[in-house]
Amino acid sequence: MWETIAGALITGVLTLMGVLISNGRAQAVTETKLEALTREVREHNGFARRMPVVEEQIRVINHRISDLERKE
Repeated sequence: MWETIAGALITGVLTLMGVLISNGRAQAVTETKLEALTREVREHNGFARRMPVVEEQIRVINHRISDLERKE
């Protein structure tokens, strides 16, 4: 009877250790992916902030070109 209890306890402890190790690795992978996604979102946000400025500059350039073409 004691052998059965000891075997069950050892099996339970080893299973718990395996689960904890597995979860730790999975958490590390998740954190790495989250950091990569965060970096990509920040890059995209920077691009999204700059685009209206670039579009306005293009409009100004197009007006200047039109004015120059009319003068010729």
